[in-house]
Amino acid sequence: MSALVFMALYRPKPGKEMELNEVLKGHITTLREEGLITDRELLTLQADDGTIIEIAEWKSKEAIDTAHQSPTVMAVWNQIGELAELTSLSTLAEAQYPFPNFKALK
Repeated sequence: MSALVFMALYRPKPGKEMELNEVLKGHITTLREEGLITDRELLTLQADDGTIIEIAEWKSKEAIDTAHQSPTVMAVWNQIGELAELTSLSTLAEAQYPFPNFKALK
């Protein structure tokens, strides 16, 4: 295993929650089809403010660069960018605590 685990945080834009969820259904599938992430089980969480957190594992550092050059991956990422604010853990109320808790979606 690569041990390059990523956490992607998406705060849905108002009224775009359902549409974002639909796009995210294909996100990890796309990354796997492109051979960029491992078969480690995806963990999908949700913060109290509605932010969705995806946790997955890259196959390698090179896979990260490849993802940014893939038209297929970039198309999905552009859709996500239209539907959500990309944010960080520090913006979440839960991050203020030593042991943050999130709702498991998957």
